[in-house]
Amino acid sequence: MAYYPILFLLFLTLPFSSAKLTLDYYKAKCPDFEKIVRENVYTKQSAVPATAPGLLRMFFHDCITDGCDASIFISSSAYNPHTERDADLNLSLSGDAFDIVSKIKNALELACPGIVSCSDILAQATRDLVKMVGGPYYKVRLGRKDSRDSDAKRVDANLPTTKMTMSQIIDKFTVKNFTIRDMVALTGAHTIGFTHCKEFIDRIYPIIDPTLHPKLAIGLRHICQNYTLDTSMAAFNDVRSPSTFDNAFFKNILKGLGLLTTDYLLSVDPRTRPIVEEYAKDQQAFFVDFAKAMEKVSVLGVKTGNKGEVRNRCDQFNNNIHA
Repeated sequence: MAYYPILFLLFLTLPFSSAKLTLDYYKAKCPDFEKIVRENVYTKQSAVPATAPGLLRMFFHDCITDGCDASIFISSSAYNPHTERDADLNLSLSGDAFDIVSKIKNALELACPGIVSCSDILAQATRDLVKMVGGPYYKVRLGRKDSRDSDAKRVDANLPTTKMTMSQIIDKFTVKNFTIRDMVALTGAHTIGFTHCKEFIDRIYPIIDPTLHPKLAIGLRHICQNYTLDTSMAAFNDVRSPSTFDNAFFKNILKGLGLLTTDYLLSVDPRTRPIVEEYAKDQQAFFVDFAKAMEKVSVLGVKTGNKGEVRNRCDQFNNNIHA
């Protein structure tokens, strides 16, 4: 999960808002909503195991840029040439993540046209995928509207990179009313998925970072030896169980088995290490905190009522002539 996808807005003051969101929002309007999402998620994840981490990362990237409003799906056009989707920090987002949301949207448009927002699909599908790969269940309140705006400049302003200090990372969370504990729990999303070599290459070349486990460093040098020629080269975030949502990430980073410098910092900083140690010993504690934190993320800056729209297609505003 490159670019530390669980970090939050740099300076925007989006509220945690659950106004008008309800657990049974589609019960009358689209009674098969949950079933359609669940069945599509199962089919896609069974065929492409990288779907879960890809969608989880996309969910975070969307929510941290103006809230959970599906602004990340909008394709650039002559009228809106630089959308979030085309921001440098989003270019490595998973094609399978875009695909699963599109498939679910198409199925829902057949079942209940014009009813279900892309932002609700993203939130629900992310939860279902986390659960499918072994993670905790958490409630998803529904009724989000899709944004009528998408601007690449906001991504650059709001997405921190993996090069930040722990104090900078903590600041990005606390300014959004997340606690340090929330931040550590959300970082546990790195228990699935992978990171591209360019994000940690400075830890293995020209010299090996002494805080990195020597055997892991040798393996990473082998994996990433041609990364400049093939920018898609990547390594699993969790060397123990990369396809299972568990607490292995925390066990790993305490042993120098984290890919990113920020993983190492998380394991040694006195503000975060005790939480890392707790999660490494107690998976249930991690799951409980992760579920709570995800519920908070999922209502970050949501748009309801006339503040947004239900898009006909996730990659286009309903009025595609949009600046």
